[in-house]
Amino acid sequence: MEIDPALFEENERTAPAEDGRRFITLNETKIRNGFVFPNLDICYQTWGTLNESKDNAVLVCHALSGDSNVLGWWERLFGQGKAVDPKEFFIIGANALGGCQGTTGPASTAPDGKPWGSRFPQISVEDMADRHADLLDYLGIEKLRLVAGGSMGGMQALALSTLHPNRVAKCWMTASCQAHSALQIAFNEVGRQAILRDPKFAGGNYHPGDPPTNGLSVARMAGHISYLSEASFEAKFGRRRQSGGSEQFAVESYLSYQGDKFTKRFDANSYLVLTRAIDEFEGNSLESAECEFLLTSFTSDWLYPSHQSRTLWQNCQDIGIEAVHIEIDAPFGHDSFLLETVQQGALIRKFLIGNE
Repeated sequence: MEIDPALFEENERTAPAEDGRRFITLNETKIRNGFVFPNLDICYQTWGTLNESKDNAVLVCHALSGDSNVLGWWERLFGQGKAVDPKEFFIIGANALGGCQGTTGPASTAPDGKPWGSRFPQISVEDMADRHADLLDYLGIEKLRLVAGGSMGGMQALALSTLHPNRVAKCWMTASCQAHSALQIAFNEVGRQAILRDPKFAGGNYHPGDPPTNGLSVARMAGHISYLSEASFEAKFGRRRQSGGSEQFAVESYLSYQGDKFTKRFDANSYLVLTRAIDEFEGNSLESAECEFLLTSFTSDWLYPSHQSRTLWQNCQDIGIEAVHIEIDAPFGHDSFLLETVQQGALIRKFLIGNE
């Protein structure tokens, strides 16, 4: 198997970029469980120009560890000369509610001047989609040409398409699903428990300068294993030991490195809030959707297996919603949606422009 170098550079590929970030602040924002945020910030970035008819906007929703910097973590499909080019489309990336890269989340400052911490409410994927709709209002965009997302991003795209159907013409979900299986919930729970059992967690009210890094690091290790494939690990590491006569397996060192680097850019409470939100999500009601769906999945993705996309496709068929499902043969596991460009690029290009 030929190794794509980016496959083992997770933290580098998804490292947030502050340049170009912009913010809007919403006042008195009620989420779906009734909690009201006195002030709520939304962090977003844009590339390209909104055309005169305002029908070339593309909103990209990020996965668990992503952020608003779409051209940073999905640069293989979005960017100059890529399938979705800012010369043609107005590309929007927004940090999800509950995140830790600009949009209000547990690490944000509450009205009393302290971090929200354990007081931050449990938000939902539906709440994330509502905030995307708020951002569209602010930008003066009535309807998106496309909403796109992989993994957690796909769930946000689905929620926006069903909760705000008049805002979406086309929806692309890749390596995603309508609702988590028991296995997917189990992986997330292992990560949550690693954080909750870290003595520094302090009930969620840890000091910003002394967070539960050990627990968050282990959570990331567990998650990262599920993002790749057996073939990827075998080709990269096999049973090799670290150099210099170390008794440590190379894969052990790699996981420790990735886990520790992750703690430099992510908040433990955000990890808890976001994973709980996607575990609770059940996007089973499609009747309200008015858009076309493109669903892509990957042969080696055992975290979000293709049968979940096929089920979503069948649900669309059952109620007369136009949808296409394509399974792509790629060896990189769940991270294939970030790395595979040839087939995804051609599919999304055709989906976007049709016969233009």
